[in-house]
This record gives sequence, structure tokens and C-alpha cells, in this order.
Amino acid sequence: MAGIKFRRQHPVGPYVIDFACLSAKLAIEVDGGQHAGMKSKDAQRDAFLAQNGFRVLRFWNNEVLGNIEGVMEQICTAVSGK
Repeated sequence: MAGIKFRRQHPVGPYVIDFACLSAKLAIEVDGGQHAGMKSKDAQRDAFLAQNGFRVLRFWNNEVLGNIEGVMEQICTAVSGK
């Protein structure tokens, strides 16, 4: 992605981020169906990450598999700060 580096399974405090771009302070979470009933826990996690300077983008598995171009576009926009 245009020279931007991402880390997989990157720890931040008590959490592990699916994908992290440390230079842009961007956390990307890819959620499966099990997350449908975890809104409260996900909100706590997102709040912790935000308090630590991260912006969080969440995508559903089916969104990544069915619309990878759209997902990549959103990530590129977030990395570029627009």
C-alpha cells in the first residue's frame, strides 16, 4: 500500500490488533459473525485504542472478501488523513 507498513496481530495494551499501521496510528479490525454479539466489548476495545491515539476501522469478513477494493480505498483514505 504505497510504502505504508502494516503489522499483523500487533499488541496494544491488553489487546491484539488484527492489522496496525503504526505511522498512521491506524488499527484495522476484521470481524467475523462472532462479533455480532460483542458490541459492548468491541466498544471498550475501541475506546482503549482511541485513548492510546489509534483510529479504528472495522470491517466484516464478508465485506473484505466481497469488496476488497472498497475496503482498500477506505484504508488508503484513513492512512492519508483525508
